[in-house]
Amino acid sequence: MSHIVAIVGRPNVGKSTLFNRLIGERKAIIDNVSGVTRDRIYGFSDWNGKNFTVVDTGGFVRGSSDIFEAEIRKQVHIAIEEATIIIFLTDTTTGITDLDEEIANMLRKSPKKVILAVNKVDNNQRMLMANEFYSFGFENTVFIAGISGSGTGELLDMIADMLPEEARDTASSLEAGVPKIAIVGQPNVGKSSLTNALIGEERNIVTDVAGTTRDSIYTLYNKFEKKFYLIDTAGLRKKGKVNEDLEFYSVLRAIKSIEEADVCILMIDAMHGIESQDLSILSLIQKRKKGVIIVVNKWDLLEKETNTARDFEKKIKEKTAPFTDVPILFTSVMEKQRIFKVVESALEVYDHRSMKIKTSDLNETMLEIIEKNPPPSHRGKHIKIKYIVQLPVAYPAFVFYANFPEQIKESYKNFLENQLRAIFPLSGVTISIYFRDK
Repeated sequence: MSHIVAIVGRPNVGKSTLFNRLIGERKAIIDNVSGVTRDRIYGFSDWNGKNFTVVDTGGFVRGSSDIFEAEIRKQVHIAIEEATIIIFLTDTTTGITDLDEEIANMLRKSPKKVILAVNKVDNNQRMLMANEFYSFGFENTVFIAGISGSGTGELLDMIADMLPEEARDTASSLEAGVPKIAIVGQPNVGKSSLTNALIGEERNIVTDVAGTTRDSIYTLYNKFEKKFYLIDTAGLRKKGKVNEDLEFYSVLRAIKSIEEADVCILMIDAMHGIESQDLSILSLIQKRKKGVIIVVNKWDLLEKETNTARDFEKKIKEKTAPFTDVPILFTSVMEKQRIFKVVESALEVYDHRSMKIKTSDLNETMLEIIEKNPPPSHRGKHIKIKYIVQLPVAYPAFVFYANFPEQIKESYKNFLENQLRAIFPLSGVTISIYFRDK
């Protein structure tokens, strides 16, 4: 179960600064994936053994200031519906504004857990000014200074205390070793249609395992000698409840599905090609080290020429670079074209992700390549890689032991990744490579 902690508040109260504090500024920068401009809006954090996803709603507001207030109201609604905890951020230097009052009213009526964080409290005078925010009556109130980080430890403690203990009941009622597959993508690409096409109306061959919350339903697919759980988070929402900012909403939904899956089927629309929102979702899948296949749906609607599919695939890979080792399939869910191929491909990626390579095979093949193409020497020192092991984690991660591990360049790391991919079946999987001192 993925817990979402959403930061809400009016513009310029310091949401982005607090967001960077909560996820660790460095992480936000390191994880930058080219071509994903607004990728800084969600990040992952863990504190006192609790894992959660932090969402900065400020990144989703665009347009002039008169649209601002309507957008913020929308986002508070969506946050109330989708987040486990809401951080309501205010600014002591401006005091309580009408919009703060309005947000406070919305949050007080909601059943969700709320933390009121009063920002920019960085001296005694401001501490006195901040006391007026107690009038909002939120039980959990904390004074912070996002820029210096003062008070953020206390805020993280509050978040960790308020997050429920990980519910084990859903996971334990799922059969061990059965792949969990999520279908993710933008609204209206055909996610529900694919789910329905796979599950069909024959409800007797599938069994639903209700999630601990209304977030996820696991449906066991067990036919044609294939067995997996399909995670369904779509279609659980009452239509028309909020005229929502669809992008923000679909991202929150995608986060939840990705967290719970082993492999994600990222669906895109053939008529639009791969868009920045798709790249954001792909980046989330990569960060969480999940397997992925890209499915181009509504392929039947596109005018074809001789090399249409080849050119389309090339365009996708240009945009997803450097992560190009991903299966890409062209389907028409409505026409039931190549649906079974999607299942086969997703299960193959599951096998790639959980593959354990024998240490002897790893060393035999890779050390020979490294000997022919050693890492560039650093200040006259020869860098020697002596030994390689695969880590015992859920996805492919490798440690290369070397005499000067910190001097090995990023470009050489990419070279090693490409070699691993050339030798072992790792398509659709994010690989982690670490260098350590022997």
